Amino acid sequence: MQFNRLHFTNDAGQKLSARIDLPEDDQPVAYALFAHCFTCSKNIKAASHISRALTREGIAVFRFDFTGLGESEGEFGDTNFSSNVDDLVMAAEFMAHNYEGPKILIGHSLGGAAVLQAAARIPSSLAVITIAAPADPNHVSLALGDSKEIIERRGEADVELAGRTFKIKKQFLDDLESVRMQQTIQNLKRALLIFHAPTDSVVGIDNAARIFKAAQHPKSFISLDQADHLLMDPRDSQYVGSLIAIWATKYIDANRKMH
Repeated sequence: MQFNRLHFTNDAGQKLSARIDLPEDDQPVAYALFAHCFTCSKNIKAASHISRALTREGIAVFRFDFTGLGESEGEFGDTNFSSNVDDLVMAAEFMAHNYEGPKILIGHSLGGAAVLQAAARIPSSLAVITIAAPADPNHVSLALGDSKEIIERRGEADVELAGRTFKIKKQFLDDLESVRMQQTIQNLKRALLIFHAPTDSVVGIDNAARIFKAAQHPKSFISLDQADHLLMDPRDSQYVGSLIAIWATKYIDANRKMH
């Protein structure tokens, strides 16, 4: 798998760190845009394995660190779900200008909710894939536990998530409350593939059911059996990547014939 390190700017003019993974022949049949999980980065193992599986099938994958995370500039405390969606739209515009607009949008966990929300603003997108995604981004507030009350009262708090400390402000919670996800899913107008594990202890399987019920056809659901939320077992993320490649080909090929 070949790759290039890149950066693009967000709405605030901050540099966001990115990479594009390319097929060996450097002739992609399509481009995918990948959104990582909450407080993760583009370098999470699951994203790497999914990208590798897709590039083997000729699909290039663009992934980046959301503002304030990984190697990207900005303060995480000043970001929210809506700014993540804006980052995705800016990434897609960068791709369209420098490569080709993404036909495939892939999101892991909260990144899944973000690609659902961003799809309408990315005209090149034909297919959306969610992996262990919440049906409502407000689900993230559950991960904050007792800290949520402190944030509401004081306006901000330092919260430990996955062994790291992040400053989370009340504007983050307010933004989550404002998102109307069901309407977004109903009006998606893209092919949808939902991956979720019945045993996911972070984002329950009921979220997949709610997304599936709200969505119009074409829509598909694939169970990830015993996989954990972050797809820590490489076999799970490789399985996801290979199935995305097979499933998405139908929509890529149909689009090619139309043009």
